[in-house]
Amino acid sequence: MSGRTLMVQGTASSVGKSLITTALCRLYSRRGLRVAPFKSQNMALNSAVTPDGAEIGRAQLVQAEAARAVPCADMNPILLKPETPSASQVVVLGRSRGTMNFRDYHQMKPELRELVGAALDRLRAQYDLVLIEGAGSPAEVNLKERDLVNMWVAARAEAKVVLVTDIERGGALAALVGTLALLEPEERARVSALVVNKFRGDPGLFVDGIRFLEQRTGVPVAGVIPHLGDLGIASEDSLDLRPQEPSMSDRAIAILKLPRLSNFDEFEPLARELPVRWCTRPAEFEDAPLVIVPGTKCTVDDLGWLHRTGLAEALLERARRGQPILGICGGYQLLGREILDPEGIESSVAQASGLGLLPIVTRFEREKITWPVRLRLGSGLPLLDSAAMVEARGYEIHCGRVSVAPKARPLGQIVQRGSEPCDAAEGAVAGSVAGTLVHGLFENAPVRAALAKALGYSPTPTHPSDPYDALADHLGNALDLKLIDRLVGL
Repeated sequence: MSGRTLMVQGTASSVGKSLITTALCRLYSRRGLRVAPFKSQNMALNSAVTPDGAEIGRAQLVQAEAARAVPCADMNPILLKPETPSASQVVVLGRSRGTMNFRDYHQMKPELRELVGAALDRLRAQYDLVLIEGAGSPAEVNLKERDLVNMWVAARAEAKVVLVTDIERGGALAALVGTLALLEPEERARVSALVVNKFRGDPGLFVDGIRFLEQRTGVPVAGVIPHLGDLGIASEDSLDLRPQEPSMSDRAIAILKLPRLSNFDEFEPLARELPVRWCTRPAEFEDAPLVIVPGTKCTVDDLGWLHRTGLAEALLERARRGQPILGICGGYQLLGREILDPEGIESSVAQASGLGLLPIVTRFEREKITWPVRLRLGSGLPLLDSAAMVEARGYEIHCGRVSVAPKARPLGQIVQRGSEPCDAAEGAVAGSVAGTLVHGLFENAPVRAALAKALGYSPTPTHPSDPYDALADHLGNALDLKLIDRLVGL
C-alpha cells in the first residue's frame, strides 16, 4: 500500500510553506508514523549533503531531521542553483547536470516529470506519510503547462492541499481568494484547508476574516498561526536573510555579503550567539575582530565585485596588519593565488588572479564533490586556537579542486568523508589568514565557543534545545489537527 500524502502550497514564495511542512513532519513523527518530506523542485543556494553524498535543498534536509528520517535525493529530486538571471545549475537526484538556461530546462520537463513521479513513488513505498511542499504559487497560470512542483504533483500524489498565506505582507484575504479563483475546477477541488500564517497580536481579532474566507471560498480555515520568533532552524534561501545590526557593532564579526552568496545558513548559529554584521563596504568591517569570506556560487564574478567595491584592497590591507580573515569554500578560493576554469564550468574567464593571501590554486572540474565530512582542526589557528583537535562535522559542496603549495600549513585534517575513514590535509593557513573548503564549522558548538573565548564574548544561546519540537508545539496549538488528520486520511 502506498503511503498517505498531504501537500502544503502557498499564495507566494516565503509565506511559510517550508516551516509549516517541517512542523507537520515532527507532529506526525511524534505520533509514531514513518514520515518523509518531498519537494519536487527547489530553487535555492542554500543546499545540503545527504549521508550518501547527494546534494539537496537545505529545507528538505531540515524537514527530514524533523521527521527523524534519513535524508535522501528522492526528497528533493530537482535542485536549481541560480548562477545568472537566466541560468541555473541543475542538480538532478543529487548530482549536477551542469548549467542550463531556462529555455533548455523547460524542454527537459517531460523527462523530469517521469523522474519526479518515480522519486515520489519510492518515498510512498517506504513511508507511512509523505508531506509535500509546493513552490511559489499554484496560480501562476503561465507556468501550468509544464508544472513540476504544485498542482501536477498534488494530482500525481493523490494529495489534498493546504493553502498557506502570509498575513504580515498584507493582502492575505485577496491572496487566498485570488489564488483559488485562478485555479481550474479540478485543482480548486484539491484545496481542502486554508492557513493564515505570521499573525501578530490576538488571533481572536481575525474571527471576521475567517468567517469571510469560509463563506466566500467554501474552504475551511485550518488555523491562524501566530508570528513565531527565531527557533534556530536554518533558513531556506537568501530571501530569508534579514541581517540585524548588532548592539556592539564595533566588535561584530564581519561576513561579506557576496552577490552570489551561497550556504549562508551555516552562519546562523554563530549569529544567534555572537554579534555579526553582513558587510558590502570596506568601512563596515574596518574594526571587526574577524572577517569571514563565505561561499559563493560564482567565484570569479564575486572576485570582480570585491575589486569594484574596494573590498579586495581592504582585505589585503587587513592581512598586512595581521588581522584575522577566514575564507570558506568559494571564499577560500578567492583568497588564493589563482582561479583556473579552462572548460568554462563556472564562468567564461579561463584564468583569474585571486587575492594571493593563501598559497593555493583552484581549478574547476565538471564533477562536483559533495560529501559530509568530519574535520579535525589544527593548532594555532587564528582566533580558534582553543578548538585545536576538535572534530567538527561539516560538508563539502564544490567543483573547484584546490592545490595547496608544498609545506603549506593546513587548517586541519579530514578524518572522515561520507561513512569512510579518511586522513587528508584540509585548508591552508598563512599568518592571520585561513581557509577551508568545508562548510558548517560554526554549526559546531565547540568551534563557536572557541571563537567566543578568543574574542572575549559570553555566548548567549537563544533558541530551544530541540527547535523542531518547539515548532511542532507552536503549530499544533494553532492548527485544527483533527481537520488535518482527515485530509491525511487518519
